[in-house]
Amino acid sequence: MRKSDYRDLVVWQKGRILCPEIYILTRPFPDFEKFGLASQIQRAAVSIPANIAEGHGRSSDQEFIRFLHIAYGSVQELETLLGIACDLGYIDDVEPWNTKTQEIAKMLSALISTLKRRIEDSK
Repeated sequence: MRKSDYRDLVVWQKGRILCPEIYILTRPFPDFEKFGLASQIQRAAVSIPANIAEGHGRSSDQEFIRFLHIAYGSVQELETLLGIACDLGYIDDVEPWNTKTQEIAKMLSALISTLKRRIEDSK
């Protein structure tokens, strides 16, 4: 059982900060995208900290790793969707967002590696 709280994880904090920024970013999207691309972008962003928190609450590091991989996939999905939004002219510049998502992706990868080492060391 973990002694820490998922809210102590910097990667979760960064994912949590990203969510309202994404909602603000997608607010001016055209009305016809409200339940399309804007919604997909928002769901991908929310999925990042949500999966980190859910995985942290699971009973093993192996399960936590599985949820961290899902969060990592959501980062990749978010980057792709933001690129599409940029291609469609809904976002002027996707690079600042890619910088944020890539930082989160690196942090997730590092956490996954740390947990895998801990599992190996306990054998």
